[in-house]
Amino acid sequence: MSASMLPPNGSIIEMTSYGETVPEVRVVQASGTRFTLSMALVHVPPAQSPVELRWAAPPRGRMSQPGHVIAVDGNRIEVRITGQPTVLQSRSFVRGGGGEAITLIRPDREPAHGLVHDMSERAVRAHFTDIDLEDGEEMVLRIALGDEEVAFAATALKVSSMLQQVPVEGPRSVEMVAVFAEDQDETQAKVVRRYIMRHQLMARNRGS
Repeated sequence: MSASMLPPNGSIIEMTSYGETVPEVRVVQASGTRFTLSMALVHVPPAQSPVELRWAAPPRGRMSQPGHVIAVDGNRIEVRITGQPTVLQSRSFVRGGGGEAITLIRPDREPAHGLVHDMSERAVRAHFTDIDLEDGEEMVLRIALGDEEVAFAATALKVSSMLQQVPVEGPRSVEMVAVFAEDQDETQAKVVRRYIMRHQLMARNRGS
């Protein structure tokens, strides 16, 4: 594959392994047919397992490339890509939004209300206040998109929290990245995609 088609070192790409999509995988180095990738330990696939990598390739949209893991070292893996890359239409991976109301629902707990930072039809990044949440927890997320609402079964991929200290000690700020389950209703995914694209168009019109 030509260097111009490879993701730049330090960029974030997606990886699918055994049906699980990990949306935040860092490219340590990409050269020729070999990728060195870094990710959370919980998502490191075993050696010799097949994977699929996806990354942005403007203006073409997104690139999808199969490969297999040839080495594992802690939270880093070496992947050798195989076969031919596939160009995916960018509208299927549109990401945006921000400020939408989101509700996190778990069994035997009170619903938690927060705000979306950004989202796609595959994942969401959101902010909550004073909730207990850990990586790997399963939940249902309801997101208000204008006059419509979508609901997705999801798993917390990455959770970080910080206690407010300035100007005075305050509530704990919790940031979450959650991935939606693979067997989602495609209709809801289209609602998210349509909503984001509509708002991107409105933003471009305001800027013109």
